[in-house]
Amino acid sequence: MTETDPPLFALLNEIGIIEQLARNRFERAQPDGLRLPHFAVLNHLARLGDGRSPARIARAFQLGKPAMTNTLQRLEARGFVTLEPDPDDARAKLVRLTDAGRARRDEAVRQVQADLGPMAFRLSADPAALLPALRELRTALDRDRG
Repeated sequence: MTETDPPLFALLNEIGIIEQLARNRFERAQPDGLRLPHFAVLNHLARLGDGRSPARIARAFQLGKPAMTNTLQRLEARGFVTLEPDPDDARAKLVRLTDAGRARRDEAVRQVQADLGPMAFRLSADPAALLPALRELRTALDRDRG
């Protein structure tokens, strides 16, 4: 990044660096080795509701179905999700968040808050004040994905 980079590029570059640093901190804060991609799926199901197909979840994460299948199998082995037959299509599956998966997601949020929460006092802006602009950017990027 240079001083002459366009502001939108500079912003996205900063977000990318923040993502790398936050990913590392998140994973180090987890006592049982929960990886960020696994947490992301648990968080997705907790936020948007379960009963989604693996293909739909893969599209949401812009991943291929094999990569998402691997992630879901790992989560199922840990008891965090179940893969059930789709009653409307016997060939398809639906992913459901288990109580253990919801509890593990909530615990991961608590662990990250405990680890990173004190950093909020060192920021010049209230993190909540940054959310509207970041959500607007995310929505625009999501809407325009190709």
